[in-house]
Amino acid sequence: MNKHTGTACGDGLTERICGGEYFDPAATLGSGQMFRYRAKEGGFLVLSGSRACRVFCRGTNVLFRCREEDAEYFYKYFDLSRDYAPIVLRAATCGIPFVAEAAQAGRGIRILNQDPEETIFSFLLSQNNNIPRIRMLISRICGALGEECSFEGERYFAFPSARKLAERGEDFYASLGCGYRAKYIAGTARILAEDSAAGYAALSTEKLREKLLALPGVGPKVADCIALFAYHRAEAFPVDTWIERIYREELGGTLVGREKIAAYFAALFGDAGGYIQQYIFRYERERRSKWRE
Repeated sequence: MNKHTGTACGDGLTERICGGEYFDPAATLGSGQMFRYRAKEGGFLVLSGSRACRVFCRGTNVLFRCREEDAEYFYKYFDLSRDYAPIVLRAATCGIPFVAEAAQAGRGIRILNQDPEETIFSFLLSQNNNIPRIRMLISRICGALGEECSFEGERYFAFPSARKLAERGEDFYASLGCGYRAKYIAGTARILAEDSAAGYAALSTEKLREKLLALPGVGPKVADCIALFAYHRAEAFPVDTWIERIYREELGGTLVGREKIAAYFAALFGDAGGYIQQYIFRYERERRSKWRE
């Protein structure tokens, strides 16, 4: 467990402090799990639904500041009750040098516990897209349909509920620049307005995946991302171009098809798979980026 203490800051705000060895805010937020954050005063402003917090480092500790009523939400959001040391150790001793290196380099990455609706719509927008554009589209949707809020003097817009999103049709989302994804946003909103995504948490991972795959525009990789980042199903192992490259170049894999590769990794790492996926995903991206410099 990541021990933490809380301190009242006045104006209805509280500040929580936790150890930083297994919590790197920049690595966690920049790992492709979520898209609603921005740099602020040496740290980051993190938005989730209508909630906001500021997370930053101080010495060897990490602090997050939020409204008092949101403190437990963000404690859970950052998965701070979980001890990540055994997870890193498992990756470091798996016998695969690349995975061991990635786990050591990325040991501060945590798997977030995000709002299911927001995660579903965010990853519908992520398909064949880059992170700056995903963030722009989410910002446009929030600005058009979300409630205006403020935190520490900074204005932002809440992520709209599925019911609110369902009030608009495909043409509206196309006008915001969503392209072919507009029909997926509109169609999924209509379904989730009646069938709560929060209720999916009670399903087995297999049934959860079936539910997600039945949503318009959700394929196997997006379903695995949602299962991992919204429902914390750590046995899920999303496979994209980066992971497929790692599989072939670092592990010498010969399987064809990303679903087969995902099943291979899931069998190899079991309930630690999602964590290890994040370690190797970020490690490969960082490494490739340095090579291009």
